[in-house]
Amino acid sequence: MPRPRRALLLQGPPGRFWSGLGAALIAEGVETHHIRVCTADALFFRAAPGAQVHDWRGALSSWPDHVADFIETRRITDILSYSDRQPYHRAAAEAAEARGARAWAVEFGYLRPDWITFERGGMGAYSRFPADPDAIRALAERFHPQPLDRAPRHPHGFAAEALAEVSFNLANALFFWPYPRFQGEAYYHPLSEYLSWAGRLPFARLRERSAEARARALAAAEAPYALVALQLESDRQIRDNAAFEGQREMVEAIAASFADHAPKGMRLVFKTHPLDNGLERWPGEVARIAAAAGARGRVEVLEGGPLDLLIRHAHGVLAANSTVGLHAIAAGKPMAPMGAAIYDIPGLTHQGPLHRFWTAPEAPDPDFADAFLRALAGTIQVRGSFYAPGGRRAAAEEIARRVAMEESPGDAACMPAPPRLPLRAKTG
Repeated sequence: MPRPRRALLLQGPPGRFWSGLGAALIAEGVETHHIRVCTADALFFRAAPGAQVHDWRGALSSWPDHVADFIETRRITDILSYSDRQPYHRAAAEAAEARGARAWAVEFGYLRPDWITFERGGMGAYSRFPADPDAIRALAERFHPQPLDRAPRHPHGFAAEALAEVSFNLANALFFWPYPRFQGEAYYHPLSEYLSWAGRLPFARLRERSAEARARALAAAEAPYALVALQLESDRQIRDNAAFEGQREMVEAIAASFADHAPKGMRLVFKTHPLDNGLERWPGEVARIAAAAGARGRVEVLEGGPLDLLIRHAHGVLAANSTVGLHAIAAGKPMAPMGAAIYDIPGLTHQGPLHRFWTAPEAPDPDFADAFLRALAGTIQVRGSFYAPGGRRAAAEEIARRVAMEESPGDAACMPAPPRLPLRAKTG
C-alpha cells in the first residue's frame, strides 16, 4: 500500500504560484506544510485550508539541524523549493535525501517558455538527468513517444515577472524585522535594481525596435555571425553552475578565441537576456572586451530582437548553460555550452575545443535531439507558467499529481549522482 505523502514547501518563486501549488497538493490529499523564513514568504504565500504554516526565525547556521528534525518528526516525503542552490534549500535537500525523502527543484522550464522544471535533486551541474544517449532514448519512448508540441499556450508579459522579482526582494529589504536573522542572497540591492528598471522601462520599446531591425539586417546579410546568449548575472546557473567567476570572464574567453580563430568576415553577436536590468552595462563592456581582444568592429550587442530569427540564421550559438542552447539544438544549429548544461552531451553539442567552433562546429544529431527533448518533456518538465493564470493552475495541478505518486516520471529520470561535475571551463 502506498505510504501517505507529506510535502514541505520551502521558498517558492515570486508571485502567486506557490499558493496555488499548496492548494493543489491539499486537493490531491497530500499533507502540506510551508516553512516561512522571510517577509516575502509571508506576503506571497497564502495558505490553502488544511495547509500547516510554520515560521523559522533562527540563524542560518541552525537551519540544517532544524529542517532535518522537521523532516523526521513530520515524516516528510517530499520537499519542494525554488532556486535549488539557495543555502536554505541546499541544506533541506541534503537532509531530505539522507532520510529517504524526495527533494524537488521547481524552476523555470528547460523547454521554456510555457514549461516549468520539476526535477529531483537539482539543476544544471547538479542535475541527475542521464547523460547516456541510450538511457535518454528509453525515457523518451516510455514517457513521451508522441511528437513534442512546443507551441506556446500560456504567454505572459515580462513586466509581470520583473515586478514580482523586484517586489519579493524589496519586501525582504524594507520589512526585514519580522525575520531579522534571514540571510537573503539578492545579487543586487533591491533599490538599485528597482531604480534601474524604472529608468529602462520607458525606453524598452525603442530598444526592442532597434534590436529587431539589426537582427533582420544580420539575417539578410551574407556575412556569417555567431550568436552568444547572455544570461542574468544574478542567475544561479551562472553563479553555481558555470566554471567562470562571472559572465565577463566568459565574454573575454569567447572574444579572445573569436579574434584569434574566426574567419575575418564573421561577426560575433551578443544578445542580452530579456530581463536584464542594465546594471552590467553590457554594450559598453562587450565593446571594451572586444577591443582588448583585437576584434574591434566585429562584435556587437543586441538588447532584444527575435531570438528564433537570430538562431535560424546563425553560424552557431554559444552560452554558459542557457535554455537558448535547447532552442539552438531544436533548430539544428551547432551549440557550444561554456558551462555545465543538462544538454551538453555528444550528439547534441559541440564537443571539440572552442577554437574549432568558428570553422568546424559540430551540429546536433536531429533524431537524438528529438529524443532528448521528448525525454525532458515526459519526465522533468511540466506544461505551464509561474505567471499566466491558466498556466499556473495547470502546472500546480500536474506537480501535485506527481507528488502524490509513489513513483513519478521524475524518479525514473533521476540518476544516483549528478553526471556533470566537476565544472570545467571550455576555453580550449
